[in-house]
Amino acid sequence: MAETPFVIGADARCGDGVCGKVTRVVVDPVKRAVTHLVVQPRHWPGLGRLVPIDLVDAATPTEVRLRCTRADFDRLRFAQDADFAPRASLGRYPGYSAEQMLMWPYYSPIGGEDMPQTREDELAGGYGSLPPDEVDVRRNERVYATDGEIGRVEGLVVDSGSHHVSHVLLQEGHVLGRRDVAIPISAVTGAVDGIQLNITTLQAQNLPLVNVDHPSG
Repeated sequence: MAETPFVIGADARCGDGVCGKVTRVVVDPVKRAVTHLVVQPRHWPGLGRLVPIDLVDAATPTEVRLRCTRADFDRLRFAQDADFAPRASLGRYPGYSAEQMLMWPYYSPIGGEDMPQTREDELAGGYGSLPPDEVDVRRNERVYATDGEIGRVEGLVVDSGSHHVSHVLLQEGHVLGRRDVAIPISAVTGAVDGIQLNITTLQAQNLPLVNVDHPSG
């Protein structure tokens, strides 16, 4: 289904009727695949809904058929630009302009064996790895150490083998300075009203510098 050429502007139809129009596709830059469609609801303005590719039953140039009811569609998550990273290089995803594509804020794995390791006891468990759906971490959310706010989420680092989130990447210009700082997912204790960590600002400052393969924009 990831290779289906979804047409922007095609009608989206649920089992019980048309629910809207396809306005964008959402790309996973790690898997290099379309993961969701953004469907603008019919008859009323507002944010489009994120429709997982798994819900797509079939697609033609004029229509995308979904395996859900209109009531199910109305319960899907809204697509907000703040949740996504800057658009990837258009050369990787032919057929879509920048306005037609959103990109998950996922980044390639951190430097592998060249990355220095922090002592396990310093981060209460070391470099853990959790599936993306076990911790709700979104781009631009505030990040709090145990002694205060240290920045906002720029993106997530995903292991290319398991496709699990391994680190939370902070935006440049945070209180830790203008450098890439990747917080191990094992340090995340909560995601209500921001991302809560079990480490202090000083411990975050002492994390090793990382080399993250940012998607081109």
